[in-house]
Amino acid sequence: MTVTPARGRGELEREVLAAVAAAAGPVSANDVLSQLGGGLAYTTVMTTLARLESKGVLSRRLSGRAYVYALAGDPSELESSLAAHRMRRALESRPDRASVLARFVADLSPEDEQVLLSLLDRGQSSRRGGSGEGE
Repeated sequence: MTVTPARGRGELEREVLAAVAAAAGPVSANDVLSQLGGGLAYTTVMTTLARLESKGVLSRRLSGRAYVYALAGDPSELESSLAAHRMRRALESRPDRASVLARFVADLSPEDEQVLLSLLDRGQSSRRGGSGEGE
């Protein structure tokens, strides 16, 4: 009996994302399963695709009786999207969001603090209807 070595945390998601990114168009769970080779159950691939869609890194649409999946955005932003999802999940798991955010900001480097301030300012400008440029 051949035993498949266990994957590290997040490794299956990365493999599934790579299979979707390498495809010429939207792919089904069966497409991804055949791309990844043996050792995985169809339901494992389906669950992984659904989780990636709920994290916002994949989009899905019904094609016949099955869903097909594609990258939801620019492939260069995948890691950032996944990291942002992990950060939101960690923040939402705590009852005192303000103290978590305060600690996060207190631990930022001066450079990261400036980036965050710039992003927040840009976000406020866009909510006010401004362009964020030369206001």
